[in-house]
Amino acid sequence: MNKGEKRPIAAPNFDMRPGGRGNPNSRASVQKPKNLKKTVVRLIRYIGSSKYILIALLLIMLAVTAAELAGPLLQGNAIDAIEPIYVNAETDEILFNYDKNDPRFEGISVKTVFRVHFWRGSYVGRDGRTAGMVSYLAAMAVIFLACSLLHYFQGIIAAKLSQRTVYTMRNDLFRKISRLPISYTDNHKHGDIMSRMTNDVENVSNAISQAITSLFSAVLTLVGAFAMMLVLSPIMTLVAMVTVPLSIFISTKLGKFMRRYFVRQQRLLGSLNGTVEEMVTSYQTVVVYGKEEAAVAHFSEISGGLRDCAVSARVWGSVMGPVMNFIGNLQYVMIAATGGAMILFGGPGNISIGNIQSMLSYSKRFTRPINQIANQYSTILTALAGAERIFEIMDQPEEVDEGVLDLSPAEIEGNIEFENIHFHYVEGEPVLKGLNLSVKAGQKVAIVGATGSGKTTVVNLLTRFYEVVEGKITVDGIDIRDLPKKTLRRAIAIVLQDTVLFHDTIRANIMYGRPTATEQEMKEAARHAKADRFIERLPDGYDTVLDEEGSNLSRGQRQLLSIARAVLADPKILILDEATSSVDTRTEMHIQQAMVALMKNRTSLIIAHRLSTIRDADVIVVVKNGVIAESGNHDELLALGGEYAKLYRNQFAGIAT
Repeated sequence: MNKGEKRPIAAPNFDMRPGGRGNPNSRASVQKPKNLKKTVVRLIRYIGSSKYILIALLLIMLAVTAAELAGPLLQGNAIDAIEPIYVNAETDEILFNYDKNDPRFEGISVKTVFRVHFWRGSYVGRDGRTAGMVSYLAAMAVIFLACSLLHYFQGIIAAKLSQRTVYTMRNDLFRKISRLPISYTDNHKHGDIMSRMTNDVENVSNAISQAITSLFSAVLTLVGAFAMMLVLSPIMTLVAMVTVPLSIFISTKLGKFMRRYFVRQQRLLGSLNGTVEEMVTSYQTVVVYGKEEAAVAHFSEISGGLRDCAVSARVWGSVMGPVMNFIGNLQYVMIAATGGAMILFGGPGNISIGNIQSMLSYSKRFTRPINQIANQYSTILTALAGAERIFEIMDQPEEVDEGVLDLSPAEIEGNIEFENIHFHYVEGEPVLKGLNLSVKAGQKVAIVGATGSGKTTVVNLLTRFYEVVEGKITVDGIDIRDLPKKTLRRAIAIVLQDTVLFHDTIRANIMYGRPTATEQEMKEAARHAKADRFIERLPDGYDTVLDEEGSNLSRGQRQLLSIARAVLADPKILILDEATSSVDTRTEMHIQQAMVALMKNRTSLIIAHRLSTIRDADVIVVVKNGVIAESGNHDELLALGGEYAKLYRNQFAGIAT
């Protein structure tokens, strides 16, 4: 597509020159997520699609939480089983439960020994109940072992949930991209789209495998710890709750402040990927114009913005943890002080040292989930920012296809009519202004004109890459909007100036448009395209694997392969868009010979700047200012002395001298 014919209306155009406008995302203020609640709900739906894995994960986490909550209770009971034992200094008689009215304690020097007294594995405590110390220790050992095993399985299941979720999301995103109109990919930086497919999806994966399990565990632990604290001591529980509003207030305020940094970080990362992709694909142009330093400066500007934003995001993200830890420690001190006062001065309920220790442990478990959420906040925000960018693409309208006619590509003959076509890429800047063109089946029609005149736009409208604003295009008298796009496009083959080849074998590239073709048909297509000679000289022949974009072949060889692919597809309509403009004269001769066989008995539209390549066209039309300025064959147009003659003289002015 000629760049002069359209201007992207959405993609940022970064100026590579020093002093250029640079990256628009580098401004300080960036909008926070448009609809955070909607993003969370949609993400939960994706997670819920693996419901059996999710249920298994929840059950394991419930078991882990129950086991962990039983630990402090057992620990408190074990502490309460450690009873002060008084020993008569004269008789070594063991005395329990100091009582000043007991005559055995009167006038006798008594030493207090804090030790555990075992009697057949049990100890008779002050309240007369049997508390098995060994049983408590054994139960705690079993619980700790069970927790370790459950955590192991929890990690495995969380990984499965994460990967299945992002597998579904990545497939949905790729499927959506494949159904977007061409205008979307034309108007958005490819690097940014790829960043959403890779970086943003990966961030979602990390959040699910790490942060989501932490959130589930946090909720279960919060509820369980709160219930256990109420059972042990309502008063100390009330004291512990004093710090909760403070935690919620601080986490909410910090969260709102931090969120914008993480959203901006993902946007800058997408812009950085787009710049790298642009640099790699345009490397030769950058080098030939000596713009390496400008390109590096431009990259450094975006990379520096990303660095500063990432530092700010991490700094503010790391603030949350210490603040929450401080509040948790404050709560710990308040509970310990309250419990000590209740023992020293008395208070409601029968509180013990073991109960206080259990309360302290439960308070830690109560504040730990808040700290976990705080520590995972940066991961969660990054994932939500990435998920929102993913859903932005998923919410884009798909390519419209109103075609309902039951017609096969083989039934199309190739008569084409452009009737009063009006079109613009940008509102108020028309490209075509009432263009009319008639092409008969089997006719070879060349379209010429100055850059930006609308030549390639004619092809884009015929293939329905874009939709006409006004007028209609018919094929065999049928409005192309009534034809299914798949049917229309299968009847058309395009050979572009910049060939598109895939990282696969030569055989697979030739058979791309017709994978059901036989080996013989594939080789016959290569022969018609004059590609068989160089293919058979390759060590692996048709099994030769092409590098990315076929870079291990010459430009002419790549063009011959694209022609072979078009021959095998056997289209009714053929479009040649500057197919020989970037090769040398000798290679052009071979390509021209191949195209003669390709165009035989097919309706052919040829877009060309080299007028020497279209002299034998049945009709040559000159597009100027969005309309057909003149048409005829080569000799007629030269004799007319109009626009074509002017183009021809300008192109070959140097030959006569």
